[in-house]
Amino acid sequence: MGDTVDPLYTAQATATGARTGEVASSDGRLQVQLSRPAEMGGDGGPGTNPEQLFAAGFAACFHSAMRFALRPLGLTPRALEGSSVTARVHFLRGGDGDFGLGVDLTGHLPALEAEQARALMERTHTVCPYSRATAGNIEVGLHVAGG
Repeated sequence: MGDTVDPLYTAQATATGARTGEVASSDGRLQVQLSRPAEMGGDGGPGTNPEQLFAAGFAACFHSAMRFALRPLGLTPRALEGSSVTARVHFLRGGDGDFGLGVDLTGHLPALEAEQARALMERTHTVCPYSRATAGNIEVGLHVAGG
């Protein structure tokens, strides 16, 4: 992004207590407890975790960005009727202290044929801010739900 880009909106959140604390937004709209998943050596408590929060944000942003990918593909907003996006965020571990993330995005696009749905997923991946932020940093798989 160049110097001519101005922030349209800024979100601010603060975490305390690492993976077993809490996260809260500066405006008070978000306040959630965190728990470490059992798969990561935690107690699997009732709180959420950073990967779930990232998955929620990525799925919502990607689904919203689809509306900007429609026109270049000759599609209308009706193409998004009944649609949703599911994000699966994988916490990856390599060697000692070598951690990373992977993401799978699945578009549920019942108003489109499979080929159109794949094209929409690919086009959206070029305009979604989360996709652009993760490009070249983490592996993102694009999928279309069957049926």
